[in-house]
Amino acid sequence: MATIARMTPGFTGADLANIVNEAALLAARGDKSQVTLKDFEDAIERVVAGLERRTRVMSDSEKNVVAYHEAGHALVANLLPGADPVRKVSIIPRGKGALGYTLQLPIQDRYVLTQREIEARLAVLMGGRAAEELVFESPSTGASDDLARATDLARRMVAEFGMSPKLGPVRYSGDGTLGYLGPDMRLQPGVSQETTACLDQEIRRIVEEALARAKTLLSERRPSLDGLAKGLLQKEVLDGDEMTLIIGRPPADNGRVAIPSVA
Repeated sequence: MATIARMTPGFTGADLANIVNEAALLAARGDKSQVTLKDFEDAIERVVAGLERRTRVMSDSEKNVVAYHEAGHALVANLLPGADPVRKVSIIPRGKGALGYTLQLPIQDRYVLTQREIEARLAVLMGGRAAEELVFESPSTGASDDLARATDLARRMVAEFGMSPKLGPVRYSGDGTLGYLGPDMRLQPGVSQETTACLDQEIRRIVEEALARAKTLLSERRPSLDGLAKGLLQKEVLDGDEMTLIIGRPPADNGRVAIPSVA
């Protein structure tokens, strides 16, 4: 139970119930007399990343792009202080549209994030696109969800968390009806058009800086990026230990605690 608890920080009661049900189903399909730790690990992956879609066949060139994309996410997460550890990276399609995924799980439940940690998350989100631009000199449509999540996180930094040096420690989001910063965030009443424009500029700046940061890291560690992508093309799935064999351990100053791999 302690191992399962370490793999499910931040999960809700409903998430845990879903995991237990999935694990029981997996054990039954395998004609097992009891549910094993491997069943729980596979169930956690299903809940987090969705079902495998091996019927979604990709061409060799598409696999290459996806391999570098996911390797970019994983390597940036490995290098940056404040980023959640990578437990698994895969180029097997999962869920409704994901052609690959990088599974990160925090070491423990988190209730507060620092600006440094949010900026690390942004760089990891942009790591896939950064790898595509670095290797292929042209981004693909595969980064669409990453861009949406990064933009939303940058929007919250600026309008909700007061993390823009240009706009200061002020909250601009609220229940007002004057202006929008996206489909789920309204501005406080009385925010001027000039401030709204500045908010947009700051959101763009934060995302672009995250992309540049990720690209710099990947450029400096290009052999590691190539090694991860090659490993993914050969095995399709790499766990944390296999990643370490290819690229080494995370930097000593990243403040992480060693954790077991989920696979």
